[in-house]
Amino acid sequence: MKRVFLIVLDSVGIGEMPDAARYGDEGSNTLKAASKSPYFSMENMRKLGYFNIDGVEIGAKEPHPGGSYARMTEKSQGKDTTIGHWEIAGVISEKPLPVYPEGFPDEIIKEFSEKTGRGVLCNRPYSGTEVIKDYGEEHMRTGDLIVYTSADSVFQIAAHEDVVPVEQLYEYCRIARKILTGEHNVGRVIARPFIGTPGNFTRTSRRHDFSVEPPKETMLDQLKESGYEVLAVGKIYDIFAGRGITEFVRTTDNGDGISKLLQYMDREFEGLCFVNLVDYDMLYGHRNDVDGYAKALTFFDGKLPEILEKMKEEDILMITADHGCDPSTPSTDHSREYTPLVLYGKKIKAGINFHTRDTFADIGATVLEYFGIKPRISGKGLLDNGTMLL
Repeated sequence: MKRVFLIVLDSVGIGEMPDAARYGDEGSNTLKAASKSPYFSMENMRKLGYFNIDGVEIGAKEPHPGGSYARMTEKSQGKDTTIGHWEIAGVISEKPLPVYPEGFPDEIIKEFSEKTGRGVLCNRPYSGTEVIKDYGEEHMRTGDLIVYTSADSVFQIAAHEDVVPVEQLYEYCRIARKILTGEHNVGRVIARPFIGTPGNFTRTSRRHDFSVEPPKETMLDQLKESGYEVLAVGKIYDIFAGRGITEFVRTTDNGDGISKLLQYMDREFEGLCFVNLVDYDMLYGHRNDVDGYAKALTFFDGKLPEILEKMKEEDILMITADHGCDPSTPSTDHSREYTPLVLYGKKIKAGINFHTRDTFADIGATVLEYFGIKPRISGKGLLDNGTMLL
């Protein structure tokens, strides 16, 4: 019974791509930045070959790595979560999703306000924690919605749970999703509920993303069509707008995500378990918290032996990322970086360096190749028609 466990360490890039300067990301290297923290330790990942990847210049190389590995190039135009995951699943985006460095146009805000019956506060790029600090009290007094964006293609709506019940906030997001089409077809509309009192506001775990559907067929669609299970952990369901997924669970943090992964590993199924661990990006990269980022990587590394222990004879583990988010640079935005790929399984030949690949889509093609499905997506499989299999 074949199973693939594909884990995305959200934002764990491994160094600037050649076009990084065009995105304002020259010099970014997320993994290297985190490795400089005294809290960083990834010895288990090192043993699989993580530090052997081309361009990775941290720690000692593993002379006999347990896995094979590659450096992945983002071929899509962009550097956000949606486009990164879509490319992993075989969709290359030739133009970036729209972003709004000056805030959303008046006509969008006017239509949104008319259809929700509420006013709008902010409407510009903002830190998610700072925006509720600066606008939360006014929101509670007026009932107006806090609308903001970031360097990503996102329309975010923050509201206090005592002012706007969460289900109502979700409905406002659905309204925004219907408005944001055509040239304003943003990647995600995000509900950002929060609680607390002025000066002590905190965001809750009931965030919800309303994503645009991938514009083309994905690896998930092909797996589902072929009768395989596609199990989604964390924000995977939201990123793909539920398409191609047979079952999903949401998560509260990385620890919960790993726990849900381990539960799926105990289950009998044939197909893909696709996991996103978002804390690196959301809690540490965007907040320039190098030590927090390092601790989160160390935590994952500490759980890796438990993951490997649960792997069965025909299981494959793939660990990658979707973009960078260097916590040591002045920017708090995503960074245009190469991403890592580590490939491990009892049936997979170890110690193979696939060097630098042309696209993240090689991951999706590899998954389909393993299940004997001819890819109708972009990318080239790494298994080379089975010659990589023992």
